[in-house]
Amino acid sequence: MPKLLADLTPLKESPAFRRLWLGNGLSSIGTQLTVVAVSLEVYDLTGSTLAVGMLGLVALLPLVFAGLYGGSIADAHDRRTVALISSTVLWLVTIAIALQAWLGLGNVWILYGLIAVQSAAAGVNGSARSAIVPRLVRLELLPAANALSMIVMGLGTTIGPLMAGILVANVGYGWTYTVDVLTFTASLWALFRLPPLPPLAGVGGIVQRAGFKSVLEGFAFLGTRPNLRMTFLVDMCAMVFALPRALLPAIGAVWLGGGQQTAGVLLASIAAGSFLAAVFSGPLGGVRRQGLAVVWSITVWGAAIAALGGAVLAGGHHTDDGGVSPWIVGAVAALVVAGVADSVSSVFRSTILQSATPDHLRGRLQGIFVVVVTGGPRMGDVFSGSTGQWLGEGWAAVAGGLLCVAAVWGLAAWQRGFIRYDARHPEP
Repeated sequence: MPKLLADLTPLKESPAFRRLWLGNGLSSIGTQLTVVAVSLEVYDLTGSTLAVGMLGLVALLPLVFAGLYGGSIADAHDRRTVALISSTVLWLVTIAIALQAWLGLGNVWILYGLIAVQSAAAGVNGSARSAIVPRLVRLELLPAANALSMIVMGLGTTIGPLMAGILVANVGYGWTYTVDVLTFTASLWALFRLPPLPPLAGVGGIVQRAGFKSVLEGFAFLGTRPNLRMTFLVDMCAMVFALPRALLPAIGAVWLGGGQQTAGVLLASIAAGSFLAAVFSGPLGGVRRQGLAVVWSITVWGAAIAALGGAVLAGGHHTDDGGVSPWIVGAVAALVVAGVADSVSSVFRSTILQSATPDHLRGRLQGIFVVVVTGGPRMGDVFSGSTGQWLGEGWAAVAGGLLCVAAVWGLAAWQRGFIRYDARHPEP
């Protein structure tokens, strides 16, 4: 069993990583709770899948600019300070989201505005946090550290959506968002306890100042490193074409039945798969062909989302008596498989990026990474929300999943070196 279970060495060797890991685990529950609750609140206010998908659009531009510039800031300043300040902004925005619910404002545009600000702060925060990890653990432990991070993320995204569906249905949005406010303090505590993490000098012993020129330097580096570039492109295939998040409120309300609680269960199923993959991630440390593993993982993700659409279509409309269609079992199974695939892909993509990037550029590359892994789902919300409105939620999932599979193998045929990537000799 020790070889099968996740490697705990990073937690044992690095107290700073252990505190960060615990803080992230607690805060991720509240964060995912709010993500789901906001989607449910927008759907309640509008009755429109497209309006839910628009959450992704209003968050996208702030995320892009803040993520890119945030990476530049993380390379030019103490990463602990950058992460702590941006986390404080996120905490204040969460308080504002809770207040609008307690005051009963019922205005979707206020929610859109708060999500835009939250997205900007998350862009800076994610860039700094991701660049911190390689400074806390040994390079050879990065796959294990990333798998451990996926455990707490998977736990948060399993418990969070389940809690969101239950809390919204029973105590309302105000209390639901307030839980996030309370859990987020754990993240602030963990960051406060980190040691100073000043920037390291790059070529010529110079620390690059934050700014537009610094951002361009990161893009210039990425533009000449095909394996790093592929980690971004293949993830975009998965998140833009085959992310079903915006479809789930309507799937619960119209197709499978059960409303908000069904939407929470389906989202939690993806997270449960991610959690299981991370818990039993011991063998991942021995995988050398990490690029090939990413391509196959995303293939399985796309096929599983198409299977979700098949289950929805097989169940048909189910809104008569408030019951739940038996096809929810197939939908849950498909999303658990999708979660497993997503976790494996994430571990290897993060490891490739962290291993093959020099430290003085990690903040900027992580900034681009944050834009992709967070902005991709936002674009995916718009894509799935639009196709769901046009084709219906079931056919939208089928089409998106198949398109994802076709796109990732098209990219693999274009960049064959990515399939040959060897973790023993990391080539960017």
